[in-house]
Amino acid sequence: MRKTEILPWTEEWGKVYLIEESKLKEIFKDELIEIYHIGSTSIPSVCYAKPIIDILVVVKDIEKVDLFNEEMLGLGYEPRKEHGITGRRYFTKGKHKRSHHIHIFQLGDKHIDAHLSFKDFLINNPEDAKNYGDLKKILAKQFPDDTHKYQEIKENFVDELIKKAVDWK
Repeated sequence: MRKTEILPWTEEWGKVYLIEESKLKEIFKDELIEIYHIGSTSIPSVCYAKPIIDILVVVKDIEKVDLFNEEMLGLGYEPRKEHGITGRRYFTKGKHKRSHHIHIFQLGDKHIDAHLSFKDFLINNPEDAKNYGDLKKILAKQFPDDTHKYQEIKENFVDELIKKAVDWK
C-alpha cells in the first residue's frame, strides 16, 4: 500500500522534471505540441507537496498516444488509459513509491487550460498556495496510510481553488 508523503518544496523537483521532459520529447517527437511541469512540485509558494512530478503533455492526436505505450513502459511508466477523465491518457511511474504522473491531452481539450490556470493562479496568489500546502500537510498526518481519503478531501479544496482560478483568469 502506498503512503501519503508530503515534503518541503525543493528546486530539485524542477531539475527532475527537465530530465523527464527530455525523455518524453524523444518518445512523442512529432506528435508533441507542448509539455509543462504542473502540480504542486512546480509551485514554490505551495511550500509542501507529494514528491511526485506531474507533467502535462499536449499532443496533436490523443488516439495516437496508445501507439507509444511500449516506449513508455520502457521508461518505467504504466499506461492507465483515460483513468476517469475522458479524452486523457494517463501514465504513472513507480508502483508503491510514485515518482511521476503524466497527463496527456489533445490540443484544445478543456483540461489543458484548467491545469495551467490552476498553476498560474497559485503562483500569483501565494496565500492560497500556502493554504493548499498547509492542507496537504494536515491531511498527510491524518491519513498517512489512506491515499484515497487524503485525495478525496484534498479534491474538495482543489475544486474551490479551480473556481477561484477561473474567476481570476
